Amino acid sequence: MTAGLAAALFALPGPAAAHPFGDPQTVAIDADPARPEVVHVRWKVGGLDDLVLLGVSLGLLPKDRVMLDGAVFYRDSDAAAIGPSDRFAAYLLRQITVTGGGKACPGAVQPPADLARGGVAIDFTCPGPVGTATVAVRTLTDLNPAYQTLATGPAGERTVYRQGADSHDWPLGPAPEQHLGRSAALQIGLVVGALLAAALVIRKIRKGAR
Repeated sequence: MTAGLAAALFALPGPAAAHPFGDPQTVAIDADPARPEVVHVRWKVGGLDDLVLLGVSLGLLPKDRVMLDGAVFYRDSDAAAIGPSDRFAAYLLRQITVTGGGKACPGAVQPPADLARGGVAIDFTCPGPVGTATVAVRTLTDLNPAYQTLATGPAGERTVYRQGADSHDWPLGPAPEQHLGRSAALQIGLVVGALLAAALVIRKIRKGAR
């Protein structure tokens, strides 16, 4: 980012002195194979300067971490100060939400081992097994609406979250066609089995009549 652009961003009112034009933040959405009611979301910041700006906005880092010219310098201690914070966890649960079957799924933020490089995992537990999860992501757009999030899900599905398009439906369970296919195969198998059983009975009756 050029010094002129940084200065221009910093001069904007409120929290718009963010840096949304670098590496994008990411989220990965996945189902839990052992618990069909659980949806896993892993959030990872794009640039480390964005993590600093988020920490400042949450009151977890001092305001002087952002220079007057808009420059931001990350320190290893920043992730350690932000990661375990209840404010950070509450922020993620406000900005990332999951709905399954039309009902909200409460989330639990897992303590991050390496927030800067590995991100943070959030486990959402829905009222029942989830076939399609509606996941909304609004992280960092409260700092600047230009922020975007690259998202990946099962079977390589991808989308981009941005302001005005902050919600997406992710298929997590077996596709309906798979259910229909299995059901049809089962019904055909039962019919064939019944026909074979009936044929055997008829053969025995005919043999007995001879």
